[in-house]
Amino acid sequence: MSLPALFSRALHDASKAFNQSAFEQSTEDLIRSSLADLKSLNARILGLSLFSPNEILEDISTRDLIYLLAPYALAEVQGRVRAAGNDERIGFLTQSQKYISTFISHLENYEVVPESERTLHAQDPAKIKDPASRRELKIKQYQREKDLRSRMETIRKRRGQLPVEGESATDFDLIASLLPKKAANEDEEEDSESEEILRETVVLLLRLCYAQAQSQLLNLNQELDLLQNAPRMPPLPPSRPDDDRRGKERAAESDMWKLDAPRGADGQGPLLDPDGKPLRPFTILPAGSSERARMAAQVFGPGHRLPTMSIDEYLQIEKERGNILTGGGPASENALTSSEQLELDSEMDGTEDGAEKGELKRLKDENWAQFTDENPKGAGNTMNRG
Repeated sequence: MSLPALFSRALHDASKAFNQSAFEQSTEDLIRSSLADLKSLNARILGLSLFSPNEILEDISTRDLIYLLAPYALAEVQGRVRAAGNDERIGFLTQSQKYISTFISHLENYEVVPESERTLHAQDPAKIKDPASRRELKIKQYQREKDLRSRMETIRKRRGQLPVEGESATDFDLIASLLPKKAANEDEEEDSESEEILRETVVLLLRLCYAQAQSQLLNLNQELDLLQNAPRMPPLPPSRPDDDRRGKERAAESDMWKLDAPRGADGQGPLLDPDGKPLRPFTILPAGSSERARMAAQVFGPGHRLPTMSIDEYLQIEKERGNILTGGGPASENALTSSEQLELDSEMDGTEDGAEKGELKRLKDENWAQFTDENPKGAGNTMNRG
């Protein structure tokens, strides 16, 4: 099988596996098949000596430039292989770390990535204590990746190739779209302009994958550090016949409480395998449908209590209770007081309203005179006479 066909098959399996559930056995089969093809491809690249440290970027042909991405694809696929335990996972991560380091080293040796981008993506945001500076660095890195992807799609449109779109599209599909369609020993003539556009696209893709590889390398280092410092489980003591009997009794008792629904929540297959291990993610909910509906309604709800009325409604209620003072200002200052208005109205002689207001003024004056007679000035100041 030619190198383009082998690389294309490996990328197709990897892309298909990355779009499937990680719990399916078919996904694991695709990942391992892709990993085997990529290892074979990497070995053939080394055997053919496609890349030499004595060369520069201009010495590498356009059709061979795409194979610089083989270690990057190897690292991505190796990191997705299902591990049986921490030790096996550490081995997979260590291998992925070596592949990514090789990929980064190749691009730096051939000076594919400009110095400004190398400096930008080599920084670890986790080591920056200032939150504003850390956020600014992440924004710059994201904008650089977005700019590279946009430029690459623009060039691919100029080349007459439709951009890879849709939810199922991955970077593996993008790499596969840039592979040569024919083997090196077959005739494939391209004009200089098309070859120049293809070369520019591949270089932009290498720069984009370089940025992603730097981020992936930081994640690998963090996961390796966690796994290597995790407490080791002590070895199990040898079992005895009594232990086996008690274990079977406990297993039989736990079967009463085991989640062993014959079909999954989506009705597409069993939820558990015969050993009781889950085959897909699931959520334990209350038995009552009303309680489940209530919890489902709260999924996207706020984490705080919402107001029960608007500000206008609250002010209207307070106004009805008499808790809001009205009036005041220059208009209130220039307005007549109740006594002045009563005196003015009582002077309207010859009218029924004037007579009524005059009687009210008389009663008010009489009450005030009676009050002053009964309460002489200073009578209320009995405790502090100054």
